[in-house]
Amino acid sequence: MMRFLSSICFSALLLACTESSTTVSVPSTAAANVQELPFEFVVDGLDRQRKVRLYLPTDYQTSEQSYPVIYMLDGQNLFDDATAYAGEWGVDETLNQMATTEGLKFIVVGIDNGGDKRMNEYSPWVNKRFGAAQGALFTTFIVDVVKPFIDNNYRTLDDVEHTAIIGSSMGGLLAHYALHAHPQIFGKAGIFSPSYWYSADVFTYSKDHKASLDAKIYVMYGDKEGDGMIVDTTYMQQQLRKQGHPRQNMLFKRVLGGEHNEALWRSQFADAVRWLFSS
Repeated sequence: MMRFLSSICFSALLLACTESSTTVSVPSTAAANVQELPFEFVVDGLDRQRKVRLYLPTDYQTSEQSYPVIYMLDGQNLFDDATAYAGEWGVDETLNQMATTEGLKFIVVGIDNGGDKRMNEYSPWVNKRFGAAQGALFTTFIVDVVKPFIDNNYRTLDDVEHTAIIGSSMGGLLAHYALHAHPQIFGKAGIFSPSYWYSADVFTYSKDHKASLDAKIYVMYGDKEGDGMIVDTTYMQQQLRKQGHPRQNMLFKRVLGGEHNEALWRSQFADAVRWLFSS
C-alpha cells in the first residue's frame, strides 16, 4: 500500500540530528514582542526539561483583549535566526504584519524540540529503525502542562475553537496526532510536510480515533519533497474523505517547487493561519 522509507526520511533524520539551538554567533532577529519564558517546563515521563518561547500581539500590554492561541513545535526555528536551523519561519514578523493589515491577532507558544531526541518525541508510534515512541507523552505534556500555564497566566481564548497546533515534518506528524488524540483541546491543525512515512500506524490511528467533524485540517507539502510525500498525503486525504470529514474543513495544498525546508514552511505560514481561523 505505502512505502514508509523514502528520500524524505533522510531529510527528517538530518533535521533530528541537527535541529537544536546552535552555538554559532548569529545576531538575533526576534521581534520585541517575542520572549523566552524564564524557566523550563518538566516533561513528565521523559525526565527532560523544555524551553518555551512566547509571541504576544504588539497591543497585548495596552489592550484587554483575549486571543486565540497557536501551539507550535520546533520553537527554536520560529522567531530567531540565532537559534534556528536553516533559517527561521518569521512567525513574529508575519503575524505583526497580519495584525496591522488584516486585524488578525494571535498568541503563539513555541515549544523547543529535543535535538537528537526529536524523532522519538514527535512520534507516538515505534519505528524499528529510529526507536521508541514518545509522542503521546510529549503531546500530553503540551496539553496538561504547557497549555494550563499559558491559559492561567495570559489572556487566551482557551476553548477548542480558538486553539490550534502547527508543526512541520516530524512536527507535522505530531500535529496530526494531537488533533486526533485530543479533539477536546485542539480544533485546528497546520500539518506541514508531514512525516507520514514514519509509521503506517498514523493511518490506522486516524481511523480509530477520528478528529471532530468541526476540526479544521490544513495539510501542506511541496511537489519537490519526493514521490513518497505525494503518495502518503494523497492517501491520507482520501482516507479522511471516506471517513466523512467535511470537505470544507480540510485543505490539502501542494506547492509547486516546494522543497522540504524552512523556506517552504515560512512561505505558507500566513495562508495556513488565515484558512485555519477563517469562519
